Amino acid sequence: MSATPQKNRATRRVLAAAAGLATVGALVAAMPAGAHDRGNGHGHGHKPRTVDVQLLSFNDLHGNLEPPAGSAGNVSETQPDGTVKAIPAGGVEYLATSLRTARKGNPYSVTAAGGDMVGASPLLSGLFHDEPTIEALNGLDLDVTAVGNHEFDEGAAELARLQNGGCHPVEGCYEKGKKFEGADFPYLAANVTKEKTGRPLLKPYTVWKKNGVKIGFIGVTLEGTPDIVTANGVKGLKFHDEVETINKYARELDRKGVKSIVALIHEGGAPASTSYNYDCDSPGAGDGISGPIVDIAKGITPKVDALVTGHTHQAYVCTVPDPSGQPRMVTSASSFGKLYTDTTLTYDRRTKDIVRTSVKSANHVVTRDQAKATDMTRLIDRWNKLAAPIAGKPQGWISADINGRGSTAPEKPLGNVIADAQLEGLAPADKGGAEVAFMNPGGIRADLVHKASGSEGDGVVTYGEAFTVQPFTNMMNVVDLTGAQLVTALQQQVSGSNEASPKILQVSRGLTYTLDLTKSGADRVVADTIKLNGEAIDPARTYRVAMNEFLAGGGDGFAALGEGTNKLVGASDLDLFNAYLAAHSTAAAPLAPPATDRITVIQ
Repeated sequence: MSATPQKNRATRRVLAAAAGLATVGALVAAMPAGAHDRGNGHGHGHKPRTVDVQLLSFNDLHGNLEPPAGSAGNVSETQPDGTVKAIPAGGVEYLATSLRTARKGNPYSVTAAGGDMVGASPLLSGLFHDEPTIEALNGLDLDVTAVGNHEFDEGAAELARLQNGGCHPVEGCYEKGKKFEGADFPYLAANVTKEKTGRPLLKPYTVWKKNGVKIGFIGVTLEGTPDIVTANGVKGLKFHDEVETINKYARELDRKGVKSIVALIHEGGAPASTSYNYDCDSPGAGDGISGPIVDIAKGITPKVDALVTGHTHQAYVCTVPDPSGQPRMVTSASSFGKLYTDTTLTYDRRTKDIVRTSVKSANHVVTRDQAKATDMTRLIDRWNKLAAPIAGKPQGWISADINGRGSTAPEKPLGNVIADAQLEGLAPADKGGAEVAFMNPGGIRADLVHKASGSEGDGVVTYGEAFTVQPFTNMMNVVDLTGAQLVTALQQQVSGSNEASPKILQVSRGLTYTLDLTKSGADRVVADTIKLNGEAIDPARTYRVAMNEFLAGGGDGFAALGEGTNKLVGASDLDLFNAYLAAHSTAAAPLAPPATDRITVIQ
């Protein structure tokens, strides 16, 4: 597809926004075979009392235009015999086909997303500040999305550019004679206000309309966004409570006569099974869903009819009771475009509300055995040509897959490689004198995959592949921390804000300790087992510690790491990663996956 908006897009602008908010493109959309007069005694020529509205949704795309490689590109499916099968999924060529196929026969169809459409993106999108992804989402006929935390990675001004268009302030326009048009769907950020004015940064809600059917969408990101984004990304912004914000705008929509409301929430939970087809409402002990979204869902006014969520990259279709005790649908579609959710909302024309008892929802795999959408193939090819001179450069060689994002273990093979690369690059006295390095697990965005992604040959790690693993280009810091602060930081992996879902730091070679998951809170890190190069950590001694600027700012709940002094700023994490690959691998002697023996885990 070309960079210009599709010709027929404007003719489909049937979404009028509430409260003078800008109009937004709706889908070619609507009436399902099941939308019929449900025995309300109307004669011929009358509209049926109820109509089924199809809500298609997805979340956490993260600029994955091409199918994600390795295990990060699979979804788990439980088979009838109880075994679990991995199904390769994702890629916008397939996502477009899946959504377009799903819309057939559904004249009332709206497509919404739960945030993190961009940010932490592979090189194909990240190199161009995610313009390719916004262009692809326009082509997918996305109607509306909430902001996620990653939409703030490059700050509020860049988010506004993605919404409104215009060329990058530093790098300019990427294609001669073409100006970036921006998103033709609204980004909603109801709980993000500007500190100076108190006014919302972006629109808090929008209303989708078709033939008298009206559905309001309220979008929020997690209140804790400032804890997981660099300080520059959230400068001048305030993030508010998700429940209070949604309830406030639900009342406002209700007053305006919009009784059918969907909340798009960039916060999520963890189902008891990682299989996308798990029955989240199973009554067994330990079944169901846990995590922040449960309390949020329980607090959101019954005026809201369904919750589309995200952030945790999990797949679930659950019911969680609203404050009146009625079940309400809460969904999430994994990540990277591997799944989409199809929800049926039965709209009652008389009450203008959703018949909650008839809401049905299911997740569907975006399989790679269906036809590719040719407009998306053209889009990918066009941007790949621009990226090729940089993306295809070999950085090193590997002998087998080195799993990072696709690893569920606390200590990940790729995490060890990254931490070792940071330590090696920053150990020289003139580079910071680092003795140990820490890497946040959420910053590892992919696996290093042995199979060739293009024409480079198996085992070759290209710049594009390395960038996909480390896309933030965080600058490295080396700081002074006491042994006591180091121990506290390791305990913060499993306590405080990280107690419910631990964030296990990836550590450089030489640091060892035991993680006892049978215990609770900070005790899960067995303090007297923490050693550096075989010696117990001395609480009073000062250590030089390397980490990226996000962790050095206390990100991800690691307040102790933010207490470092005597800071030296080094090269970027990506530069150190690539330098390590070059120094430790050749075609004849490729880098093998390292042993994962630094953290001893007791389950």
